[in-house]
Amino acid sequence: MSDDSSWPGDPPVRAGAFDALTPDLVLTAVEDAFDLVLDGTIDPYPSYVNRVYGLRDDDAHEYIVKFYRPGRWNIDAIAAEHEFVLQCAEAEVPVVPPLPDADGYTLQSFEIESAPGQSDAGQPDNEFVFAVYDKRGGRGFDAERDDDWFRLGALAGRLHEVGRRGSAPERIVCTPLLSTARFVDELRAAAVVHPELSDEFFAVADGGVSAIAPLFDGVEVCRIHGDFHRGNVLERADEGLVLIDFDDMMTGPPVQDLWLLLPDHAHASRRQLTHILDGYEQFAPFDRSTLGLIEPLRFMRMIYYLAWSALQRDDNRFVHANPDWGTRAFWIQEVEDLRTQLGVIRDDASQ
Repeated sequence: MSDDSSWPGDPPVRAGAFDALTPDLVLTAVEDAFDLVLDGTIDPYPSYVNRVYGLRDDDAHEYIVKFYRPGRWNIDAIAAEHEFVLQCAEAEVPVVPPLPDADGYTLQSFEIESAPGQSDAGQPDNEFVFAVYDKRGGRGFDAERDDDWFRLGALAGRLHEVGRRGSAPERIVCTPLLSTARFVDELRAAAVVHPELSDEFFAVADGGVSAIAPLFDGVEVCRIHGDFHRGNVLERADEGLVLIDFDDMMTGPPVQDLWLLLPDHAHASRRQLTHILDGYEQFAPFDRSTLGLIEPLRFMRMIYYLAWSALQRDDNRFVHANPDWGTRAFWIQEVEDLRTQLGVIRDDASQ
């Protein structure tokens, strides 16, 4: 199992990856894999990188199906995500696990014919990998009180306690040299940066990676959610907070799952961070010296988001929602934002 296949754009699947995925194919794939009779309901959910739909069977039971974007993760990497979620569910961490089929498999796949002309270009048929979940309702969790932040921290602590029990060599390792440098290289190879800004952008990106890399030497890493912001936390009356969407699950420093919860930069969110840590440490130890990694991790996420966007830049849904992505003005702003973030990192280091 190679880490190389866990990076955006590797292998290079480009425009139209989801164009052939019709509603009929979605319904047929799920019915065949799980021996279900669906009533034809198909509700698309807002998702760019994957395709997510709500379905319902003849008994009015509701499901969610997620089709993974071809080329983003290999099978082993997706299986590592499922393994982590299932271990969390077994440990009674509130998550939504994928459903197994009759043989116990949570990952399903099917192939459809290539688009006209694609086979002549030597491209393989489109293979789609998907998973099905029980639909779990809930409302978005808007943390306001001190106890709300404590509860979020406790959820993260419970998650990381499970994360430390195993490993995921198939997933991204969230450090500057093992992830961010590769994302910069992906952007360089894809030639997506406007040519007038290319030298400037990569000078800032490469310089930033080199500057922050030593800060991660010797830092503990474990399996983490990777995208633990409040939009991925639901509240249910019967079970409290529920953590969803492990698509960006990775190996990384635990603080990565904490800073994304904050409403602002760390220095402006001290009260919230205090309560998050108090809740976290009810279930797992936390190295408070790693709080200094928050702003470097923010810089890394900015690069990650650009690579994530570049992967889907020709997707019709993404283009419609982001018409200015990739323009000269877009990259001028990105360069300025990265410079500003490096300034924040330097200021923190000098205090």
